[in-house]
Amino acid sequence: MAHDTVLAAGFADPARDAARAFRLCLNAMARPGTLQEVAPIAAPAPLSAAAATVLLTLADSTTPLFIGTSHDTPEVRAWIAFHTGAPLVERAQAVFAVGSWAALGPTEAFAQGTAEYPDRSTTLIVERSALTPANARLTGPGIQHAHELRLPDPAAFQANAALFPLGVDFYFTAGTQLAALPRTTKVEAL
Repeated sequence: MAHDTVLAAGFADPARDAARAFRLCLNAMARPGTLQEVAPIAAPAPLSAAAATVLLTLADSTTPLFIGTSHDTPEVRAWIAFHTGAPLVERAQAVFAVGSWAALGPTEAFAQGTAEYPDRSTTLIVERSALTPANARLTGPGIQHAHELRLPDPAAFQANAALFPLGVDFYFTAGTQLAALPRTTKVEAL
């Protein structure tokens, strides 16, 4: 990716686009398993538009970020540094992490929170090739009856939910689609 592209990529209308993106991120987490559609933005491969949107919206110079080996390229590092200023750290210190499922595993290596501060855990942004067709049924807070979503390993998310109030939270991204799975969600394989 050219230097000019790193500098130019991001929200076209920063104030409005950031507000819309923040609403999408909140909706995704408040309504687990629902697909949100983000606006296309230029981001260095392999970072999807949806993952880039989450990073532009939620990461800044005070949010330590871990980049999985699947996404750890000079272009992605430069883009993150320019647009968010997020410090890059090891897994255990990360507030956010981005990468493929294989590159981010095992999730137990990330901060799980503590009994006193369960919110001090990592949120993983898991890049996927697609979020459908579904292979898991989701129930719990924010879901009236049930939602369905394609997860990389339903058993891993069952184990994560069993740690509640500890555990990690997830955003799943594919192209311009975004979905979330907080640790409070119950997962059943289909």
